[in-house]
Amino acid sequence: MAQQILSLVLDTVTYLYLFVILLRFILQVSRADFYNPISQFIVKATNPVLIPLRRIIPGFGGIDIAAIVLAFVFQGIMLALKFLVLIGGLPSVVDLLALSVILVLGMALKLYFFAILIMIISSWIAPGSANPALLLVNQICEPVMNPFRKILPSMGGLDLSPILVFLVIQVLGIVLNGLSQQFGMSFSLL
Repeated sequence: MAQQILSLVLDTVTYLYLFVILLRFILQVSRADFYNPISQFIVKATNPVLIPLRRIIPGFGGIDIAAIVLAFVFQGIMLALKFLVLIGGLPSVVDLLALSVILVLGMALKLYFFAILIMIISSWIAPGSANPALLLVNQICEPVMNPFRKILPSMGGLDLSPILVFLVIQVLGIVLNGLSQQFGMSFSLL
């Protein structure tokens, strides 16, 4: 029972902080509003770790490499702790790194899946809302949605591009699940 509780706590801490780290990376890549209050919270929550890491790992082409490295390393450390708690041993470093990459990519897929879902629902319920969270969700989703909007013809105000994006996310989720099963784990998109 103590192992389950510790595992739950480790998973929760991992997912919450990894979510914030990934959001920091995605906000920078999508060029989202830095002055949004949610963006400011994310920056303040990640700066204590990212600022020293950036001295070692510089950015490249406007991409914050330190943030993505932090996400992989943090996931790897938390995964190693979970293995120690549940199994009492560690997998090889290569397995740990591969699992970390799979889990971080899986979380990024989940983040985009739910962000697009929120964007769709908010466009029905509160179109043109000035809510900081909804503005941020739209800024995150637009770079992903635009290539699909160019593929699909205009349907008279009906945007079907989220269907294609969801399809791609599901396909990538299946690929990640197949990769994670090679390590004895199962990845679920939802």
